[in-house]
Amino acid sequence: MGGQYLSMKSWAEEDRPREKMLQKGVSMLSTNELLAILLRSGSDHESALDLSRRILKDCHDDLNQLALLCQDSRLKENLFY
Repeated sequence: MGGQYLSMKSWAEEDRPREKMLQKGVSMLSTNELLAILLRSGSDHESALDLSRRILKDCHDDLNQLALLCQDSRLKENLFY
């Protein structure tokens, strides 16, 4: 992630995953956006959407690999650097 971090609260409402889901429906969301909704929040340095992108990239965009990682006790170690 580069550049300045912007909280999702500062994004246009139609760009926020939760609001987009409410306005357009779940089928209009990407996997990244759905995961961001499940995460609910990011960190001081990245939004929930940025975090979801990083998680999925680390899992090679494979939800099966993410599911296996979630069962692994090392998940929390790998999420936040």
